[in-house]
Amino acid sequence: MANRKVIAVFGATGSQGGSVAKALLESKHFAVRALTRDVTRPNALALQKLGAEVVKGDLNDKASVEAALKGAYGAFVVTNFWEHFSKDKEVCQGKMVADTAKHLGLKHVVYSGLENVERLSGGKLKVPHFDGKGEVEEYFWSIGVPMTSVRLAAYFENFLTTWKPWKAPDGDFYTLALPMGDVPMDGISVADVGAVVSSIFNSPEEFIGKAVGLSAEALTTQQYADVFSKSLGKEVRDAKITPEAYEKLGFPAAKELADMCRFYQMKPDRDVKLTHRLNPKVRSFSQFISENLGALKDL
Repeated sequence: MANRKVIAVFGATGSQGGSVAKALLESKHFAVRALTRDVTRPNALALQKLGAEVVKGDLNDKASVEAALKGAYGAFVVTNFWEHFSKDKEVCQGKMVADTAKHLGLKHVVYSGLENVERLSGGKLKVPHFDGKGEVEEYFWSIGVPMTSVRLAAYFENFLTTWKPWKAPDGDFYTLALPMGDVPMDGISVADVGAVVSSIFNSPEEFIGKAVGLSAEALTTQQYADVFSKSLGKEVRDAKITPEAYEKLGFPAAKELADMCRFYQMKPDRDVKLTHRLNPKVRSFSQFISENLGALKDL
């Protein structure tokens, strides 16, 4: 580890951070310092076994962040809005890491960012789990941290939970409720993000100062439904739900996800070609579903 540059990976026991930590360990170009609040978690011990240095790091504790970043060449930074549902808290965490990275002179930070939708839409749309990350992105660049922002497309994993097909109440088919109209929506498996980030760390001169939109492919709701039909052997149709109807579904983030889909309909920049260049093994939605049929067995 002594002769390789160290990359500190935040959220290393989560899905994004874990994917990045594993990909960096596999590439063997960098030493990995895996940051987690609980170093005894099974995921943390698994990373240790793979050769990572596992250290305690808490985004709410400046001293622990400073200790974790000391002596590092770079960092992968991901914050989790869904843990606390607070945009202000997420912005606070992100800015604290940015200040610390600046103070310690890190050479390359890859930040898991997204667009500031509220600003871009002139206040018409509010997507707090995007907006806070957009604000932090801007802050990183404004204070001069050498940073690349990776903006992920919708997770394919969401189709196993929030966007799982539902049995139609009046028929023997299933429906997929995604308020996208006929506009294709970009998607990617979070597990495929690590190899992309690893490639970005290997090419700082190409990516520092840029925002990179990641996507494995873009499909319409009906095309996503068709993949489900083929993989499950059950008919799945586009529910043709509007953002307005989606808002009224009544679950906590319904309005936010409706606004997110309104933003997706504006086709934000996600680069399928570049994503495939950075990770040639990135999976299509069809491959992803065929590998995760177990999660859909109760349909």
